[in-house]
Amino acid sequence: MEDFAKTLAFEVKKDMAERYFGFRKIIEEDSDDYQKEIISFTLELESKIGFDLLRIYTLLQKDELIQRFYKLTKLGEVLFFDSYVSNSPTIRARLLEDQEIRGLFRKSRFQNMFMDVYNRLREHVDNYRSGIASLIEDHKVIEEEIKIFYKKNDITGIMLLLRSLDGDGETSGPMVGTLETGGTISLEAKMRLQAPQPVEKFLPILEAIPDPSSIKSELNILINTAYENQPDFDVKDL
Repeated sequence: MEDFAKTLAFEVKKDMAERYFGFRKIIEEDSDDYQKEIISFTLELESKIGFDLLRIYTLLQKDELIQRFYKLTKLGEVLFFDSYVSNSPTIRARLLEDQEIRGLFRKSRFQNMFMDVYNRLREHVDNYRSGIASLIEDHKVIEEEIKIFYKKNDITGIMLLLRSLDGDGETSGPMVGTLETGGTISLEAKMRLQAPQPVEKFLPILEAIPDPSSIKSELNILINTAYENQPDFDVKDL
């Protein structure tokens, strides 16, 4: 009879462990994937959107025009801005050296390059926003998984059941030493799952950049002002 009780206790523990750790593993894998995607989009933000913005800054040059650009596009807070980078001829040449040069006249070349960068930035921001929206949904799924996990796995109840299965009294069984009040709290804390931080803790939430046709007049004024402020600058000389 004693052997049967031990076998039953073992099977109960095994079933609880498989259910607990199986579901936990799924959540942990989803959380790991979420964190990896955060890193991936951080790199995308820097390598694509960041460089597009730096090219915009170096074409606009003046801080007030850069501020007007943000107000016009409603992109959000100013990102990756450094006045030294914007005004350095050497850095400007490096940022613009691979850009296509189109146009017969100095003004048209400047306008075309700005619009090429603008449209590329718009595309990159749209892709970034889609990815961020997906990450927000992933985070919601993980939070929901954790809620379901706790509905199906009462951690305190599991600990008490394991304790009762492990011995026949308050002071018997090999688990007693770790399941006194302090030990129980510590072990329960280790067993609990925490959702990762939400996306906005790691990455900025960017607004969509307007189609240039919808802000054509204001955008042309901005570009022409930047052009007139730089009478000696020609993109073909980069």
